[in-house]
Amino acid sequence: MNTYEHSVYLDVDKCNGCTTCLKHCPTEAIRIRDNHAVINQERCIDCGECIRVCPHSAKKAVCDKLSDMDKFKYKIALPAPTLYGQFDNLDDVDYVLNGLLKLGFDDVFEVSAAAELVSVYTRNYLKKEGIKKPLISSACPVIMRLICLRFPSLKENIIPMLPPMEVAARLAREKALREHPELKPEDIGVCFITPCPAKKSYVRNGFAGYESFVDVVVSIKDIYFKLISKMKYGEEIKSISSSGMIGIGWASSGGESTAIFNDSYLAADGIDNCNKVLDQIENGNIPPLEFIELNACTGGCVGGVLTIQNPFIAKARLQGLRHYLPVSLNFVSKDEEQLPENVMFTDLPEYRPISRLGDNMAESMRMLSEIQKLKAELPGIDCGSCGAPNCRAFAEDVVKKECTLENCLIRQRYNKGETTNDG
Repeated sequence: MNTYEHSVYLDVDKCNGCTTCLKHCPTEAIRIRDNHAVINQERCIDCGECIRVCPHSAKKAVCDKLSDMDKFKYKIALPAPTLYGQFDNLDDVDYVLNGLLKLGFDDVFEVSAAAELVSVYTRNYLKKEGIKKPLISSACPVIMRLICLRFPSLKENIIPMLPPMEVAARLAREKALREHPELKPEDIGVCFITPCPAKKSYVRNGFAGYESFVDVVVSIKDIYFKLISKMKYGEEIKSISSSGMIGIGWASSGGESTAIFNDSYLAADGIDNCNKVLDQIENGNIPPLEFIELNACTGGCVGGVLTIQNPFIAKARLQGLRHYLPVSLNFVSKDEEQLPENVMFTDLPEYRPISRLGDNMAESMRMLSEIQKLKAELPGIDCGSCGAPNCRAFAEDVVKKECTLENCLIRQRYNKGETTNDG
């Protein structure tokens, strides 16, 4: 039974079964049944690729509304650094941060500031002895779920460190309680402004036994127009920003890797590329590296499906913003160099296999043999007309009795042609 709460869903009324999403799902979680898409919840990793490619806007992301923060006495905004790249002619992120205060938030804590701390912790963690390398960043929740489902041997390669969003949420709460002792913990609400649906899934489900400190997740798309109406360029604003080049750089692919000050790294973006890299790591077919940064979205978080701006334009804007910033504004104390426990997670993610065929090895091997035999009899053109993304997936569906061989329209046509010729 699936207990994972997803943030990507299908609007059946808008779907006409066109198979576009079928071809792009990285985990083959989508089938076409009864003229519309069906999402296998066990396989879905909330990457949002189906949202990105659907020509009918039938795939959607479920996020919270800004009004969900109204139940809290003290409201804190956590803007992802990607947010800064959405605005044209922005030369100071303080305009964005002041705009959030005008929207009704009592405080703003930059995720980019927490990212700079995580970068320091990562550099220190890499110096530890006995860790399994290459270390894989735990910052992208899509990649973490993908490893849980498909790459069990790589679990121990995951760096057991909370992502910047979580570190920011904890620090923001501690700051609020310190500055406002009259507040109770339940009075404080933390709102993360997200570029992707996977962050919402992370908050809903937690990770490896960890329960999120974030209460509300609002998409950049939903808050953008509200925010831009509050931003008045040229007016006097408070100086709030506390992050430098490193923190803002996390929004783009390679930003996290370059912050570890170590050339022995690999940074890949785009879910298909990440899949290939994970395959090669599992097969041992990569050079000796210290660190692997994987971002499911093209270009990094700037390519999230809940953003407004073209990711390459957003990246260029962020480069302009970073140009005059200091390298970093966030450092750790001597004590924190030993890696504080509250930035680490102790439980490894649970492996939830999506490719298991039977309840035991013998049954699985029998079914695999049937799948391979049936696949050899299919046209092999991976047209998708059967409702599966390719012939191999269709053969598996038939063997698992989720559909019948008659669903292959091409095979039926060939068979009819053969009958006619014989006649």
